[in-house]
Amino acid sequence: MKAALQELQAMSRAELAKEWQVLFEVPAPHLARENILRGAIAWQIQAKAMGGLSGSEKRQLQSGKPISINQPAIGSRLIRVWKDQTHQVTVLADGYLHEDQIYKSLSAIAKAITGTAWSGPVFFGLKK
Repeated sequence: MKAALQELQAMSRAELAKEWQVLFEVPAPHLARENILRGAIAWQIQAKAMGGLSGSEKRQLQSGKPISINQPAIGSRLIRVWKDQTHQVTVLADGYLHEDQIYKSLSAIAKAITGTAWSGPVFFGLKK
């Protein structure tokens, strides 16, 4: 995959259009700039190698409704002060790390901190 992505950098517009035809099985948009074609082709290569969008993400895109981006990137740290104590949460690929314990959800961490049910994204300021 890495080699294919590197090859894209050296491709001309005509070569990108051919690659587009192969990957998407339709002709490349004739007015699209090289950087747009290159980005879309790179995404498609990575999606094929790594799985692409989940079913729920595809349904959300097809619905036409705005997409809520309240999921922080892997490695992000969320910080919240609660009752004069600072709590740090590290976002992992498969959960969240808080005080040397892995949790499946932010809501579980919020409950562990406060003792009551909370929306984790609200508690950590990711959602209003």
